[in-house]
Amino acid sequence: MSDVNSDSSSSPSPAPHPSPFSTSSPFFSSSSSSTFPFKNGVMLYLIYLSKENLQRFKQLLVEASPRPSSIPITWDQVKTARWGEVVHLLTERFPGRLAWEVTHDILAKMNQTELCLRVQMELKDILPDLKPEPLEPRDMQVNLEEDESGKIQEYKRRVMDEYSTILDRTSWPGNHVDFFYQDVCREETVLPCLLLPRRPQGRQPKTVVLRGAAGVGKTSQAKMVMLAWAKNEFYPHKLWHAFYVHCRDLGPGDEQSFCELIAQKLSGTQALASKILSKPDQLLLLFDGFEELTWTLTDGPEGLSEDWNQKLPWSALLTSLLSKRMLPEATLLIFLRFSSWQNVRPFLKRPSVITLTGFSVPERTRYFRTYFGNENEADEALSFVTGNTILFSMCQVPVVCWVVCCCLKQQVGRGAHLQQIFPNATAVFVHYLSSLFSTKSKNLSNKTHREQLKGLCSLAAEGMWERRWVFNKTHLELARLGETDVAAFLGMNIFRRVAGHEDLYAFALLTFQEFFAALLYVLCFPQRLRNFQALDRFYILRLIAQPGRKRNHLAQMALFLFGLLNETCALAVEQLFRCKVSLGNKQKLLKIASLPQESHPPTRHHGVPQLFDCLHEIQEEAFVTQTLSDCRKAVLVINRSKDVQVSAFCLKRCRRLQELELAVHLFLSNDEPSSLLSLPSPRSEGHDRCSFWWQDLCSVLWTLESLEVLAVTDSTMDADSVTALSSALMHPHCKLQKLIFRHVSPLVLNEDLIRVTVENQYLRSLEIQNTEVRCQVMEFLCSSLKHPRCFLRCLRLEDCPFSPKNWADLARNLKSNLHLKTLMLRRSSLEESEPCHHLSGGQLERLSLENCDLTLLSCKSLTYSLESNKNLTHLSLAKNSLKDDGAKQLWDVLRHSQHPLQRLVLRNCALTSDCCQNMASALNENKNLRSLDLGFNSLKDNGVIMLCQPLMNPDSGLQVLELESCLFTSTCCEAMASVLLNNQSLRYLDLSKNDIQFCGIQFLRETIKKRKWRDKVVL
Repeated sequence: MSDVNSDSSSSPSPAPHPSPFSTSSPFFSSSSSSTFPFKNGVMLYLIYLSKENLQRFKQLLVEASPRPSSIPITWDQVKTARWGEVVHLLTERFPGRLAWEVTHDILAKMNQTELCLRVQMELKDILPDLKPEPLEPRDMQVNLEEDESGKIQEYKRRVMDEYSTILDRTSWPGNHVDFFYQDVCREETVLPCLLLPRRPQGRQPKTVVLRGAAGVGKTSQAKMVMLAWAKNEFYPHKLWHAFYVHCRDLGPGDEQSFCELIAQKLSGTQALASKILSKPDQLLLLFDGFEELTWTLTDGPEGLSEDWNQKLPWSALLTSLLSKRMLPEATLLIFLRFSSWQNVRPFLKRPSVITLTGFSVPERTRYFRTYFGNENEADEALSFVTGNTILFSMCQVPVVCWVVCCCLKQQVGRGAHLQQIFPNATAVFVHYLSSLFSTKSKNLSNKTHREQLKGLCSLAAEGMWERRWVFNKTHLELARLGETDVAAFLGMNIFRRVAGHEDLYAFALLTFQEFFAALLYVLCFPQRLRNFQALDRFYILRLIAQPGRKRNHLAQMALFLFGLLNETCALAVEQLFRCKVSLGNKQKLLKIASLPQESHPPTRHHGVPQLFDCLHEIQEEAFVTQTLSDCRKAVLVINRSKDVQVSAFCLKRCRRLQELELAVHLFLSNDEPSSLLSLPSPRSEGHDRCSFWWQDLCSVLWTLESLEVLAVTDSTMDADSVTALSSALMHPHCKLQKLIFRHVSPLVLNEDLIRVTVENQYLRSLEIQNTEVRCQVMEFLCSSLKHPRCFLRCLRLEDCPFSPKNWADLARNLKSNLHLKTLMLRRSSLEESEPCHHLSGGQLERLSLENCDLTLLSCKSLTYSLESNKNLTHLSLAKNSLKDDGAKQLWDVLRHSQHPLQRLVLRNCALTSDCCQNMASALNENKNLRSLDLGFNSLKDNGVIMLCQPLMNPDSGLQVLELESCLFTSTCCEAMASVLLNNQSLRYLDLSKNDIQFCGIQFLRETIKKRKWRDKVVL
């Protein structure tokens, strides 16, 4: 339903270790991350107290012995408090670690042993960053006269009268009685912990932003807060005065003081308002309706004020409040659409951000069943809508869910075949919105109707491009919409009048504006030379853009545009809207969309490219195949059924795809632990379909012959999902050559996936990175390596914690594998000598043992293997503390045999000048070595000068020498110059991050000019 985080631009750096109460920990399952709204809050474990235990906790809290630097708590303050409000009170009255100590003592008295452990773990985790709330005397209520108190009580009664209807039913539009806005108890989830103290400092937020798409319930949530406050049920221990400010109430030309605005809301005098404002820490200010602003916020400190009595333009007044220039101690709750977030964010101070996501899947299902009533009809409608995940995801917005239900019920009642009537999600809105037109425009002439429709679409499109959601008289005139047209659209419930403004209008739903904006680009205009409104490259790229973590506000408009270009849907537009359509933009879209797009890497917010959604919506095989004909690489984040269906549809048409990267969070078996805050439900609607779509997606691994690389990253899957993936990888037609697992759940990497190394005869490379490999899986990998049908040529294991026995088995089994040529082990412990004895199998050509805790003992074992392996050409031992004695053993092997090694990396191996004589002797004798990396070792001047001696010989074979940060000075420059002048083979020399000073640099530059071989030198 919602999630929360602190704004990254202002929050401190995250702790190096994950919180024990983060959604990645066992305490909160990964499934709950999308439904639990405050995953970075503190003391989240208190939600697990039953109602009876919470009451007992509060009683013991009141009875707790006073602590130094604490303020006593009374029963009146906690009697009605919910768990989040109790946490707020604890951290407020018991500063710093005292809050956790008190909580631990109370839970211990209640014999809550596991929760006591959680308290200790959390305190240990956050203690380095913990910053206590400023300890202040108990809040003192504003000293009010009797008549002033009466004004406050009267104000609370007005709030209750105005907002209590939201608990019964929200009606939209035109007071439709069948619009059931279900009471899904969302306030019980969000309201108690809106102001929950946040990690890492454990401080209570002073600015909270609730953001979401239009229609998900932001304004309803704001009214819930006001209603709970009026009933003294919202943080009852706080002596707050709450005020709700909607931006439509703020006129662009007026000047007013904030004190005057509060006085108006209280229906009292400015004296009463001044008394309230004099205690800003007791102010709770709610701001809503930013999308209806007809002016911009004040950019810059000029014109802002700290004085609530000063008359200011609305832009300056609102900016002063949002930026905390005025009333910095006040608590702000800000309700925003995604489209307004980027405009408001720069003015906010350390906001805590909550994302409201609307109806969950169970809530949508329940809404459909409630709306249809008839079980068979509900089943038919749900079967259709869950089969179109784009349409089903749009139903997260309650009003859109109602629109879809309304439209489907009409067709189901007629016995229509829904799949034929609605080839895509767009077709549902074609039918619904055309029905609104038909009720009012059937008496209009065709010409008048066409002009009216054209004006409406022009207004919508211009608003979308300009991010304009409220329209004045000038905007209407530019779109050639007169008073009659506006009245008609109001009567159709396509427009709504902005409350309090007779001459300002908005579309009744943002979805309506998005639809009509898209419709403009398929309408036919016979009177023009070009009979359609053409889209140029710039606007097309804006439509399909995927701007990093930001949301593309044009995404839904783009989806509708592609949907309207579906031929069946276009025909429905002609018939139902009584207008001609043109598909002239279709080829332009194809031409631009098929070009390689520069886009940010996908994120968990929108992992499937916007273009994929659009192509799925058009539902035309030839168009999609041609658009994706040059797609060589796809990077997808798959979290929802929609992502699976859309990805499967598009990937199957990427005929030249070579590389696929998937980040998957998928549970097909329905065994994923459910969130404590999500609604209990049986097997989700469309669940079986999701399983089918996942198998369909996996089938591209064997149907696309061009596919060579699959990377599975940052993924969590259940057994059924992994089984489908492994089956596809083992298919006889799967020609995948490289398989990568990076940072995946241990449950993902199972025996079935390892079996692919034996069953897939084309697989040549396996990489496992940043993943815990279970013992039995490692044993299976070891046995697979010695299987005669394992044709792996490269194995890379990086940051994979294995047991010493596993390593020993792996090393020994390498001897039985005749195909493996490259072995890369990084950030793994190989301090045991026995594995190193076998690691350099006779067939290996490249061996990397970076950061593997190699020691002198390991080197002795490794040198034995080097002597016996005559194929090894590349060896990297970087980031191991070999020290001089370990390095000497390696150099002795290279000196006494003409070993074929061509590249040696000893970067950051704790070497000093003491090993440089052995190094020089080896280089003098062994002419096969071509590349040597000694960076980040303390060789200093003496060591580098010794190293230069053998390199001065014209017959030296070394071509690359890297000496980055080896702590030498310009004293070495003369020896370096001799190497540059005499060594004919050297083509790359890295001397960066050394103190050779300007004179040394100039000297070497002059030397380079004298060389006959002017190859690159990095100084």
